Amino acid sequence: MATPLLHIDSLSIAFRQQESLRTVVDALSLRIEAGETLALVGESGSGKSVSALSILRLLPTPPAVYPQGDILFHGESLLHASERTLRGVRGNKIAMIFQEPMVSLNPLHSIEKQLYEVLSLHRGMRREAARGEILTCLDRVGIRNARQRLGDFPHQLSGGERQRVMIAMALLTRPELLIADEPTTALDVTVQAQILSLLRELRQELNMGLLFITHNLSIVKKLADNVAVMQNGRCVEQNRTAALFTLPAHPYTRQLLNSEPAGEPVPLDPQASPLLQVEKLAVSFPLRKGLFRRVTDQKQVVESVDFTLRPGETLGLVGESGSGKSTTGLALLRLIASQGRIIFDGKPLHEWNRKQMLPVRHRIQVVFQDPNSALNPRLNVQQIIEEGLLVHQPALSSDAREQEVIRVMQEVGLDPETRRRFPGQFSGGQRQRIAIARALILKPQLIILDEPTSSLDRTVQAQILALLKSLQQTHRLAYIFISHDLQVVRSLCHQVIVLKQGKVVEQGECRRVFSDPQQEYTRQLLALR
Repeated sequence: MATPLLHIDSLSIAFRQQESLRTVVDALSLRIEAGETLALVGESGSGKSVSALSILRLLPTPPAVYPQGDILFHGESLLHASERTLRGVRGNKIAMIFQEPMVSLNPLHSIEKQLYEVLSLHRGMRREAARGEILTCLDRVGIRNARQRLGDFPHQLSGGERQRVMIAMALLTRPELLIADEPTTALDVTVQAQILSLLRELRQELNMGLLFITHNLSIVKKLADNVAVMQNGRCVEQNRTAALFTLPAHPYTRQLLNSEPAGEPVPLDPQASPLLQVEKLAVSFPLRKGLFRRVTDQKQVVESVDFTLRPGETLGLVGESGSGKSTTGLALLRLIASQGRIIFDGKPLHEWNRKQMLPVRHRIQVVFQDPNSALNPRLNVQQIIEEGLLVHQPALSSDAREQEVIRVMQEVGLDPETRRRFPGQFSGGQRQRIAIARALILKPQLIILDEPTSSLDRTVQAQILALLKSLQQTHRLAYIFISHDLQVVRSLCHQVIVLKQGKVVEQGECRRVFSDPQQEYTRQLLALR
């Protein structure tokens, strides 16, 4: 048999905890040929990302140890290679797209500087020659007006745009093997389709191998040649993609395939009075130029959004990355300046200052898109989740707060025994559940959910959606659900607003919009589901 591009041979990975070893990956064997795509799927915490990081020896040793097996690249061991050899492989021959773009990008450097650094280090290019290649790559990954965005810093990009920059950074080195860890998680369906098409082109153009880690099975079906399914650190099934989807052998694989979002939104009370009324909401940011950074113009990012939301109702905000979805959410929270009227439970929030907003804060909660940035790495889970109680219910005893934390962790599917751990000790999906628990513990009336299920695998996503519906029905919670996953929106939302470049393209009752879209852009989004 010919030597594969990558061969993971009976690899076990464990973490040393004082005198004991905790095995997280057990006897994993995978093969990837040049020009071939292998999809690695499974729940958060199943060992997918740990396995990928081990290929480039990016796990700290200790505590990470490798009790058995090997990782071979072109037949040569990476597990036993010297640091000098690994430096020659990392980035040059094997590139990686990480799951958390905000953590991977340097917040102090512009996008151009970070991309140029890749070309300078790995391909020895000068700045002028590099700029042309950077612009071409940014355009290929779907960054609009790339030339104008070169000077932007990571915080000035949306979550999806940051992920696209990470993809561009990995592709600039033209690697032999690309490891992509949830690379399309934060991307809307239009850009997702564009990125998948780009990966297919590059795979063919460079004869590049691709290890694609994801929980999105529809992407696996479109992109992968082979699929490996992981559960609790073990590979429970491997097969060609078509065969695995047609006739899955393992019960866990069948469970994954049956976990697509389904069902209807919870029933509404037609007599309920409005909880939130929004009229002509608009957001603009100042554009500054010159030595003294004077304001020369305004950039309109959200224009004239109107809607009414009742208790127990969910509004979906959908559209491309950069369309103004998250900005709309921040404006409703009064975290950024806006124009227009925001009436919450009869109170004119648009007229209130920061001090006046404080008594209302616990009634309106938010779950942000990137849990890694939203959670304080220096606090453990107990401290993170109870933080709102300390502010809004200071009279609660420490025992009562702990019981509330245990209750809400159980509700979102987290083991309360892990509450003394820190965010870095959890998978991406588990961190998102911590963020959801932090919002739920204050028992709010309105929750703004900014891509809350984007980093969750399908089985956990189904659990979270069922939880959100149950809480909504029990407590008549209202949700504003920001998402690019149209299947999730269809399952949860009563009404939907479609945004494009800050403007409302289409709006109405969710079932009507999905069954009979009136605008071409909406039809394009639905066609890419």
